[in-house]
Formats: sequence, structure tokens, C-alpha cells
Amino acid sequence: MIELGKYNVLKVLRRTTVGLFLGDAEGNEVLLPNKFIENKIISIDDEITVFIYKDSEDRLIASTDTPKILVNEFAYLFVTDVNQNGAFLDWGMERDLFVPFREQGKKMEEDRCYMVYMYLDEKSDRLVASSKINRFLDNANHTFEEGDEVDIMIWDVTTLGVSVIINKRYKGLIFHNDIFTHLAIGETRKAYIKTVREDDQLDVILQKPGYDAVEPNAQLILERLKNSDGFLALTDKSDPNLIYRELEMSKKLFKKAIGTLYRRKLITLEEEGVRLIKKD
Repeated sequence: MIELGKYNVLKVLRRTTVGLFLGDAEGNEVLLPNKFIENKIISIDDEITVFIYKDSEDRLIASTDTPKILVNEFAYLFVTDVNQNGAFLDWGMERDLFVPFREQGKKMEEDRCYMVYMYLDEKSDRLVASSKINRFLDNANHTFEEGDEVDIMIWDVTTLGVSVIINKRYKGLIFHNDIFTHLAIGETRKAYIKTVREDDQLDVILQKPGYDAVEPNAQLILERLKNSDGFLALTDKSDPNLIYRELEMSKKLFKKAIGTLYRRKLITLEEEGVRLIKKD
């Protein structure tokens, strides 16, 4: 089966004047136009990976371009145009991705970016996008436990914190007082489950909870010391904002990390800062 909006591994069946026809094991065929095979050595019966979408005439087309979003996934995309039917997004393909007005959480504006979800509309059999993100997130059946490592995408900023999409299907929140670095909408990174609430809501943090967070931060401070002539003008009395600007970590984690380094006799704690103990 040739799947729309996904990467497909297909076999090269024959070469024509307009391009290569590719097929799957069930006898379905799709065209890979010549513009996608220039300067590529491709032979009959080769298996190649292509992305499948529909062209302006609503025909299935194979492409070697890289899309910015796959079907049933999220991405932060740029609006190239808005007309009487809806908005159009740049998703890395020749034909822009359509967002009907009914799928816009708030009316989209040209030259702005929005978090969207792409799905296959059953009525039109076309790929469309929606900015009504909550509709596509459901925490009811998650199996997360506190401390689990997850993949997140930054989704929105609220009065409480930063909303994130967890593992491409669940909703989470990083509270403002747990954020010690810059986060950009659409950015992806590793994170950890901080709290699993009774209503299935998930609180997330960017660093490992508890003592597990100390070791990476201790290593970061050690590296900073080595690159700063062995001295760092920060102490456990330093302003939390200064520690954040210098190291992108909370004062609490900073104190734990330098405690770890002190117990290992790697640093000395001075009135003006932290000094690296030089090994003979």
C-alpha cells in the first residue's frame, strides 16, 4: 500500500519520458518526476525511499524532497498565503499545505508561524493541517511514571509555563520556575516527567529529577572552570539570575553540583567564587 503523507520504500518499475514509475508489493504505482532524479543513479528494480503527497491536480506524486511534517505529526510552520478558503503553509513541498478556516484555532495571518497537526481528511482524501492542537492530544491512556525520559516539542507559552507535546501524542507543561534556558516554539529536545497528576495531566522538567540531575551539572561546571583559567566567580550566595545567565541552571542545582565537586576534592570554595584544584 502506498501511504500518503509518509515515506514509502518502493521499487523502480520502469522509466518513461516524464520520470520513473514506482510500485509496491500490491501493484500500486506512483510517478517520481524527472526533476527528482537528476544527477541520481537509479536502476530498474532498485528500491528507493520517497515521500508521497498530491500535486496541484490532486494526483499522487513521489518526491525526494524532505517535508517539514509527516501525516499525524506536529510542526511549527510558516503561513505563505491566506485567501477566502483558508491559509497555506510552507511544509517543504512544491504545493503548500492547506488549513481550512474551520481548522484554525484563531484566524491565521500571512507571514506568521503556527503550531499545526497534519492529518488525512477522509472526505477529500487530501492532507490538511489544523492549529486546534488540543484535539489531537489525549493523556487518558498514557503509561508514564515520574522520572521517565521523553521527547518534547515546545508548543505554546501560557501564564503557568510552557506547553509541550510529549512523544508526539500527549500534552505536558513545564512551569516557569522550572525553566532555566531559552525555549523556542517548535523546538524539540529531551525532557523528563516530573509529576503525574490524578487527572492524567503531566508536569515536565528539562533536567533529570532528584540527584540524577546533579552529575551532568557538575560536569558542566567542571568544563566551565577548565575553560576559565580554573576560576568561576559564582558562590552559593550569588544571585539566582546571575547563575542562570552564566550556567543555565537553577541556584538549587548549582549548589548541589558544586557540593558534589567539593566532596570529590575537585574544587575549593572561596569567598569570591569556585576554584579548580590543579592536579600535579
